[in-house]
Amino acid sequence: MTDRSSAARAAPAVSTLAATSIVVSDMIGIGVFTSLGFQVTDIPSGFTVLLLWLVGGVVALCGALCYAELATMFPRSSGEYNLLTRIYGPAVGFMAGWLSATVGFSAPVALAAMALGQYGKAILPGAPPLLLGLAAIWIVSLVHLRGTRHSSAFQIGFTLLKLALIAAFIGVGFARGGGQGSGFSPAAFDPAQVVSAGFAISLVFVMYAYSGWNAATYIVGELADPPRSLPRALVAGTGLVVALSVALNAVFLYTTPVADLAGQVEVALIAGRHVFGEAGGRIVGALICAGLIPTISAMMWIGPRVTVAMGEDVPLLRLFAGRSGRGVPNAALLLQACIATILLFTQSFEAVLDFIQFSLILCSFLTVIGLIKLRITRPDLPRPFRAWGYPITPLIFLAVTLFMLVHLVAVRPLQSLAGLALMLAGLVLYGVATAWGRRTARRAPPR
Repeated sequence: MTDRSSAARAAPAVSTLAATSIVVSDMIGIGVFTSLGFQVTDIPSGFTVLLLWLVGGVVALCGALCYAELATMFPRSSGEYNLLTRIYGPAVGFMAGWLSATVGFSAPVALAAMALGQYGKAILPGAPPLLLGLAAIWIVSLVHLRGTRHSSAFQIGFTLLKLALIAAFIGVGFARGGGQGSGFSPAAFDPAQVVSAGFAISLVFVMYAYSGWNAATYIVGELADPPRSLPRALVAGTGLVVALSVALNAVFLYTTPVADLAGQVEVALIAGRHVFGEAGGRIVGALICAGLIPTISAMMWIGPRVTVAMGEDVPLLRLFAGRSGRGVPNAALLLQACIATILLFTQSFEAVLDFIQFSLILCSFLTVIGLIKLRITRPDLPRPFRAWGYPITPLIFLAVTLFMLVHLVAVRPLQSLAGLALMLAGLVLYGVATAWGRRTARRAPPR
């Protein structure tokens, strides 16, 4: 099993800033702009809502610290595929890689592209949303095909633009909001709300919105100094997103009456109209579009690294192991762009997202359990970075993740079973691929 191909070594190393921008952009997608409307329906206190986002942020940070330890122990790009392979064996790793390489990244890319097309109508009223979404996917793909330097510059530039626009919205919102909405005084806080069913269900959606905190582990093998840069990227990126998410939701609550937000999806547009007047919809639409471009870029950058690693290990997938002279995994990148395009045309990706959520969360759960397993069974392994607060940090993450898995099984049993079936399909495919590899090896003439 190779840690890096020669082409990857020839490519420029990815900086800590670029890795951090991947984490930030992958985390700040559409979730933070849409989920508040469902939370205020069950949680009447503004203070409790902000506490909800803070609790979710702590859980995400715990996960980031655990992944930082594991990924610096085994610094090969590909995320859970590599980590689960090292912890449990190649079959379990292949199962996780199969999810990521097929729909784990393609479906969120298609969802972000669709959202960009819908919000793009605020800027270009006559443009077809589907065309805008397709343009976003393929323009970003072409940028990444040009090499790591272009990918880094594009990712950092659009992420900084995204952060500047969000910071401006937060600042203007507090300056001009007028306090029409909910207050944040702890005096109205009822501790019973934290253990209520509404708080627990809302936490599931918050964790979905925070997904992406592990993004930099997918390119750890391309970082200049993984033991230093990976923990910094994961912790700094996750911490920044948590702070911005709490502040954004505070602005939504401060500027807009709860009655206007309750049950609504487009809470950012509603709040934008309260801040900027009738032009608010166009302004917020432009903000979200600009923010979705680096989100698509981050997933188009890191997703193909899983397919490359699988191609390096499994002869049947060798086609996707190749890289260009600039270190770009052309075949893997084009495969992901094509799958995302098909999903965008079929509009089936929302159903795909429904049934892969259980599988993706289960992979994270198994990965963090693996951290504890290795601490017990392999204390001799070099650990360039140790998760802060161990064993509390992994236990916090595992407790919340287990709750999410149980919740998904209870609320969406069919989708959860379908996700489990997809994982089992990966195991079957692994058996087929390894059998084919053994037969091919036997037939090969001796050198």
